[in-house]
Amino acid sequence: MKVRAAGLLIVLALLSACTRIIPEGRPTGPMPPPPSATTAALVGVSRGPVAAGLGFADSNARAALAAFVTSCPRLTKRTDTSGLTQPGDWAPACAAAVGWPAADASRFFATYFETARVADGGAYVTGYYEPEIAGVRTRQPGFDIPVYRLPPDLVRARVGDAPPNPDGKQPLGRYDQNARFVPFWDRGQIEDGALAGQGLEIAWVADQAELFFLQVQGSGRLRAPDGTVMRVGYAGENGFPYTGIGSVMRDRGLIGTGPGQYPGSMQGILRYIHEHPADGDALMRMNRSYVFFRDTTGAAPTAGPVGALNIPVTPRTTLAADPAFVPLGAPVWLQTDRPEVGGLWVAQDTGGAIKGANRFDSFWGAGQDARTVAGGMSAKGQALILLPKGTLARLGK
Repeated sequence: MKVRAAGLLIVLALLSACTRIIPEGRPTGPMPPPPSATTAALVGVSRGPVAAGLGFADSNARAALAAFVTSCPRLTKRTDTSGLTQPGDWAPACAAAVGWPAADASRFFATYFETARVADGGAYVTGYYEPEIAGVRTRQPGFDIPVYRLPPDLVRARVGDAPPNPDGKQPLGRYDQNARFVPFWDRGQIEDGALAGQGLEIAWVADQAELFFLQVQGSGRLRAPDGTVMRVGYAGENGFPYTGIGSVMRDRGLIGTGPGQYPGSMQGILRYIHEHPADGDALMRMNRSYVFFRDTTGAAPTAGPVGALNIPVTPRTTLAADPAFVPLGAPVWLQTDRPEVGGLWVAQDTGGAIKGANRFDSFWGAGQDARTVAGGMSAKGQALILLPKGTLARLGK
């Protein structure tokens, strides 16, 4: 749910893609490469310390318990692509969680879980938040840039019509009028009108660059002049790899503190795009990836953005993780060099740039404080996955 500000950090410089939500700030150093193995079971899993010895903080455990309860309907039904668990493994913990007293949440995690270390457990954690830009549901003067829903002709190739991707999945694209499978329209083609007139517009926004960063985040809010808010969430993308425009600007010498250079924050990159409209448009079009949205406005005013489990994500509780290495819905214990990101979290979301073992993105909510914390988040440390007791014995650990 995708969608992610502080200091002199390089935005998007090292990202490969994002479904939703990546903050504008990023450290200038290299990110740890994802492991070559494709699942947690293949990269290696070892038994971690006893869960009761982790020292859960009461308020943290209460929030994690509440998030875990919302994850259970998915946990007990969906296939775990990490290879670690089966749906039935979660049934005892999920049954107990529903009526478990919040005041005793720490004992719940100590009672029903054991800890597992994937690979060496070395974790890298960034942050994301829910952005807000100017937008309306119905086109009006000043709001001329469409926000598209997922086109029905965006499909995966049938086996034999195109070679599979490195991950084994068939590529995304479309079938042309001659029934040949071809790439889908890229960002430039879509912005030039390739999808116009098909009734795919769900909203209209005022600023192309703001929409670009909303797509990087993968979800967010559109606020109309009358104050009404529409929430949009990630629905899919066009199949092209993500190109980080921050890295392009850095390579061109446009990011820095010297004359004519811009800060490596979202604000700095936006300023460059606005001050150089033609060059800025060409820069954004270098990222051929294009994200489509769906209307996720909830009936309840407090409903949050929806993550990969199709449930609202929770500030300071939800993690985005790679489902090939973490069962989505599982609790995760983090111990890092940034204390504010330590403790219990729940893996409820994914991100195109969040790939590999122990690579996480922490969700911090909406507003300026969330934007500041998320954008400045760059933490390294250790991660433990909390699995239902008995899981590791079944795996032979």
